[in-house]
Amino acid sequence: MKKVLAILTVMILAGCASTDPYTGQQKTSSTAKGAGIGAVAGAVVGAATSSSKDRAKGAAIGAAAGGAIGGGVGYYMDRQEAALRAKLEGTGVRVAREGDNIRLIMPSAITFDVNRHEVRPEFYQTLESVAVVLKEYDKTNVRIVGHTDSTGSDSLNQTLSERRAASVGELLISHGIPSGRVWTSGMGERYPIASNDNEAGRQANRRVEIELVPTGN
Repeated sequence: MKKVLAILTVMILAGCASTDPYTGQQKTSSTAKGAGIGAVAGAVVGAATSSSKDRAKGAAIGAAAGGAIGGGVGYYMDRQEAALRAKLEGTGVRVAREGDNIRLIMPSAITFDVNRHEVRPEFYQTLESVAVVLKEYDKTNVRIVGHTDSTGSDSLNQTLSERRAASVGELLISHGIPSGRVWTSGMGERYPIASNDNEAGRQANRRVEIELVPTGN
């Protein structure tokens, strides 16, 4: 039984391995991870509910069903990630994958003028491209979070981060994203991703992030 489970899991993961077009490295997608977990769970249930002589067959059937269910959300987010990477290539927006969530990291240098919360007009087209993908993949909630560096007062940074996130949210809504899917907030200077002791670090910390979270529907 253990051998059957091991073989099934390896086969599923191998089948879902792909080459990252940006790094050239082999990687296992979230689809494969979800499918592998689902397959193992399904195999255990299938074997447990079968007679002793049919346990291998029951495990195989259970693995197939569990793999399909487990890979569903991952597959959906894999497709959405690929569509976003294609749309955002060369824009300066970084696409990061964290489990079943997708994070779009937009540096303020390309989105806002200094100490301003209005989105630069030249960035409108990029956000419109994001909206096109979000409309196609509508089973995700959109969390928009603003961040600043440590320059200036805490209250000013908090307000600026909130307004920048709201500006991005308003533009996405204007391009047809339902307001019920969009949630905005500001974190001020509380979550830096680089040192605030130099200009390069401060520039990295000034950013807006859009996190796409599957709704589970």
